[in-house]
Amino acid sequence: MSILTSPRGKVEVVHCRRTESQDIYCIKKLIRKFTQRLFGKLNIIYLLEKANLAVTLCNDKEEIMAQATFLDYPNWNVSKQDDWVSVFRELDSEIPCTPLNTLFMHLFVAVDEFSTGCCKEIIRNVFKAVPELHFIFLTVPSYMSLGSTLITVFHQVGTIPNLTYDEDFAVQICLRHHHYPQLHVRKARVEDHDDLMPIFMHYDTVLKETYGEYFLAELIEAQDEENHAVVCEVEGVAVGFMSVCSRVNLPLLHECFDLGPFHGLCVPHPDDILETPQEIDVQEDQDAELMSNRLGVQRISEEPEEPLYTEAMENIQEKVLEEAASGEPVLSIQSGISETQEVEKLSRRSIVDEEEQYISSESSTSISLHEEPSYFRPVYKGESDAFCIQLFCIDEKYEARSLDFMNFVFSLFPDKNFCLISLPHLTPEFVLIQNFVKIVPYNNCTLEHDLYVFHRAGLLKSIKIRLATLMDTPGIEKLVRTLMLSESILTDLSQYNEARRDPDGTPMQAFVAEVAEQIVGIAVIRNEMDVEYIRSHYNIEDFIYFSHHQQEEHGHLYHFALNPIFRHYTKFFLKEILRLSYKSCLYYPIYPQPREGKFQNPYAHSLTSALHYLVPVRPRRQIVYPLEKLGINAPSKAVSKDPLSYALNHTNRKLTLEPKITVNARIVVVGASTVGISFLETLIFCSHLKFNNLTLISTHGLPGKKLLGNEQRKFLATNHCFNDKDYALMSLCSWVNVVVGRMTGIDRAAKHVIVSKDQIVLYDHLILCTGQQYQVPCPTGADPGQHLTNREVPDSSQLQYAGKVPSNHFILNEEEDCLSALVWIRKQYFPTEGNVIVYGNTIDAYTTVETLLHIGVKGTCIYLVHPPPESIITCINNYTVESAVEDALNTAGVTIYQDAVLAQWNDGQYPDPIHSASFTTPTKPFRLTCSMFFSFCEKKVDYETFKALNDACLVYDGRLVIDTNFHTNDVAIRAAGSLTKFSNRYYSNEWTHSNFSSKEIGFQLAAAMLNLFDPTLEPVTEPPADLDRLIPMYKGAKIQGGILPGSYHYLHVSKPNIPTPLAVQMSQTNFGSEIITGNVKNGTYFRIHVNKYKIVETITCLSKEPFPASNYIRLLGQHEQVLNNLCARYDDKLITDLYSYFTEPWCMALFHDRFIDLRKELRQILASKEEENLPSIEQLAHQIEDEEINLKESPRKYLKRVFQETIYKNLVERSILDYLQYNHYHLPMYAWPGII
Repeated sequence: MSILTSPRGKVEVVHCRRTESQDIYCIKKLIRKFTQRLFGKLNIIYLLEKANLAVTLCNDKEEIMAQATFLDYPNWNVSKQDDWVSVFRELDSEIPCTPLNTLFMHLFVAVDEFSTGCCKEIIRNVFKAVPELHFIFLTVPSYMSLGSTLITVFHQVGTIPNLTYDEDFAVQICLRHHHYPQLHVRKARVEDHDDLMPIFMHYDTVLKETYGEYFLAELIEAQDEENHAVVCEVEGVAVGFMSVCSRVNLPLLHECFDLGPFHGLCVPHPDDILETPQEIDVQEDQDAELMSNRLGVQRISEEPEEPLYTEAMENIQEKVLEEAASGEPVLSIQSGISETQEVEKLSRRSIVDEEEQYISSESSTSISLHEEPSYFRPVYKGESDAFCIQLFCIDEKYEARSLDFMNFVFSLFPDKNFCLISLPHLTPEFVLIQNFVKIVPYNNCTLEHDLYVFHRAGLLKSIKIRLATLMDTPGIEKLVRTLMLSESILTDLSQYNEARRDPDGTPMQAFVAEVAEQIVGIAVIRNEMDVEYIRSHYNIEDFIYFSHHQQEEHGHLYHFALNPIFRHYTKFFLKEILRLSYKSCLYYPIYPQPREGKFQNPYAHSLTSALHYLVPVRPRRQIVYPLEKLGINAPSKAVSKDPLSYALNHTNRKLTLEPKITVNARIVVVGASTVGISFLETLIFCSHLKFNNLTLISTHGLPGKKLLGNEQRKFLATNHCFNDKDYALMSLCSWVNVVVGRMTGIDRAAKHVIVSKDQIVLYDHLILCTGQQYQVPCPTGADPGQHLTNREVPDSSQLQYAGKVPSNHFILNEEEDCLSALVWIRKQYFPTEGNVIVYGNTIDAYTTVETLLHIGVKGTCIYLVHPPPESIITCINNYTVESAVEDALNTAGVTIYQDAVLAQWNDGQYPDPIHSASFTTPTKPFRLTCSMFFSFCEKKVDYETFKALNDACLVYDGRLVIDTNFHTNDVAIRAAGSLTKFSNRYYSNEWTHSNFSSKEIGFQLAAAMLNLFDPTLEPVTEPPADLDRLIPMYKGAKIQGGILPGSYHYLHVSKPNIPTPLAVQMSQTNFGSEIITGNVKNGTYFRIHVNKYKIVETITCLSKEPFPASNYIRLLGQHEQVLNNLCARYDDKLITDLYSYFTEPWCMALFHDRFIDLRKELRQILASKEEENLPSIEQLAHQIEDEEINLKESPRKYLKRVFQETIYKNLVERSILDYLQYNHYHLPMYAWPGII
């Protein structure tokens, strides 16, 4: 916040923010004729779309006071976009402008009364936001004066000709040191104590309480050769402090962190052990490749190539000192001392060889805790090459200049090349460490701190990005030789050098990052040829206005590698790629890895260390088109094609200077359930947040491995929340660490989860989403020979089976379980055959029977045994569907038993393997021989999970007890899904998370968590005490589907509700009506339940043919009139087949992913748009309901007449036509005015 005062004395409190699209209208209002003469006639939307930085200044009422737009190339076409540096350097040789330290102002507008103050405030904030920035240029026609506002911050340095017009343009410059200068850094003195203590006390009082009031003075006095204290000052006042020490506990760091890419922070020594023993080297290489494939991580060799370490480091030091001596470029101009142009070149080995290229693993790690291999760790014998920052503090006003400390502290340790800092996980990322590299911890690291490293060479500002040449090949080979996809990178580089196009003719470009004539980075891009596919399949329009980007401006990033000591220049590298290639967007796909474990596949891209600097793009839900029926009105093949799915990442010019908020909090999710996956999905698609420590603990790792291939019948029913394609589109493995194992304990005091009994995973926030699973049934032990009935045997349903689980007993909870059963059937069952018992009365029991029949098990060998029902509500809850399934089972020869309780396996003898099973019934017992036994009894919380929760003293009452914000009785532990129940204080035991959509529960859980991490969200206000007793009601569809016996494709979609028998529902007076077409016998059954308000409330489909379930799910919650007057047409017998009805072209818009946005827009029109002296349609409806209006006609007719006679009809029609036109690539079957 700043205060501006106008010449008239008027005061405004203002703040700066990034420009948003809704600012455009106000910006246009601030444009004057003088603005147009100064900057030219501009398309504001286009300008903002291509701007690197656009800043808006607002007052405390959020009214726009001023706006400025900056790009990385000049305006007025005074030079080419990719070649402006030489032109501007000719103006004044003492202005060392580079693409790194320069921006160009392309627009400035302001409220006239405050224009001068606004201009200075924006300039100050721009210099603050971009620490590397030293110069802002402005080119204007030479005959134009800057006016009274811009003249206060710019001064002319020369003129240059225009490439388009035959006239000269004046070049104006604005210098950093006039607005937000670099800080002066010096050794600390005791007298700085009084200046620094208020800054320390503002952040923390612990040091004072621990070490006394004068701890800082004592620290400054204690300086010696190993310990130094430095301050930065402004006008003689100390505003920041840093304490550094050369004593570093390297053995501890070697034990906890992967420091190989930095040679262990040690000076190379002849006795260093850097390679594995030869005899196990091959095996470990294979293990490493497998692990990397699973992780999506590229591990590299850590052996330095050249022993000339000392000489190389001396060269780096010379270069750094040379740049430091020249100081800030602006200051050198002021003093008349120009920076030396001819610097001694760094040895080519000094940067590249000293530190091997390290492509980050901070994104994804997978750990198997069952058989974790002990990977080789290098042993370093050399001296320490690092010093550490012990204490750091700086006034918030000057925080953006934190890096100014680094030149000075490195000069205090001329023999050290690394600076370290360790921070607690929950420390918010501040400006200084944004320039450091975060080190990847080992799996067994238990330190409570993150480690960050900065290399001396990272201070070099002479980084240059340019097109690669043939001469760069040796340097690039040296840079990437240890990368797993180095061969692919070099092949593409060779292709570029030879043809400038890839083999299919697509233009390609290769760029290198160069520091002191050394190659430190490589990037390869191609023109993006699937732009239409990306637009139609991904929400790319969350980030760009698509129509303002030409086809050739979209680029495809194939390879990106940058030496880690220059990693803080990643965004600059990306920005330069866009500028030099004349691109505005870059796309980077991540393809799912194949099960075979082959890392290089036809779609292999080198995993990039730039991933965290890109934004993940949400995939869009697609319409399933009836292509044959649509004919020529179907979408183009570019839209409707179905290539290999991939997760899309993106950057554009607007994002190159947009910072992300880093979240280092350790968020551990237990259970890869739908709730857990939805939670993680929501977090990773928060584009402005970067979560560094997301961990999933799961028995089988991440789902979506396509273990059963493309088989439609997969044993288990589906909730249609996620499928294998959805997992590929998310690429969770790129963002989430995966621990393969089972949670066996929770230590709340130490804040760690115990996995597989002997491993620990630390957490700051623990999310429990384990759900419920099918359990091994516990036989009652009743002797069938005694002819007992169910009443006479003890109830064992609540008992935990503690014996050995038979090898031919299968419980199917996940895809891995299904694969194991399928393999067993093919290897063990088919050679011998025998009976298969399916025990249970859930829908999964039916889908498993259908799968068994499909893979070749004879129906006469299958016994479907139903235990006594726990409820009067069946799993399908539709007698018509149930009767069809029962008839299909009878036709297939499957034998069905009702109300049977498992009594014994193998007549009470040793149960492994199961040869027979005995059951009791309400009448007489029976015994069946069997080769396989499937259990689908009621799902329960796994015993190991229960024990872990119970031992941790988490409140458990049949399920884990939570409040309405997902909290357990531990503030650091949240839980969601079927594992949980609401606390009894809500008096709503009939409602649990099981009643709602699991995907929506996961989303809401993430939304509740984001309030802790996202400063852009409004602070959450505590609800009133009476409202706190209400449980949240979610609206997402509850879905159940699968393939039932008889090859029936089944789908049931309903709103969240308390389960009630269908017959009871239909007997209610407010039930509404049913719309049913077809019949179950022919496999054409389609039922829609419309409630009394004419809203679709339930959908049930049973068909012999596959149908587009994702389309039908979208129908829930729609009014029947939106469905083309469904009820009236059905009553008039115009609809005989709903399957055919919903393939007609008119309804495609209903299935579109943005149809819900159209509905919201139309409602907003009716609710807010008003004609003069008339209330809105919504207000009229309320007035009619409250009987404030006396009508001579029916309310419906009155509202319809008002709608047609006022502005609303035109507004609604225009909105619908705009929607159809904007989404024409998805909806070409609709016509709108102008296309005929």
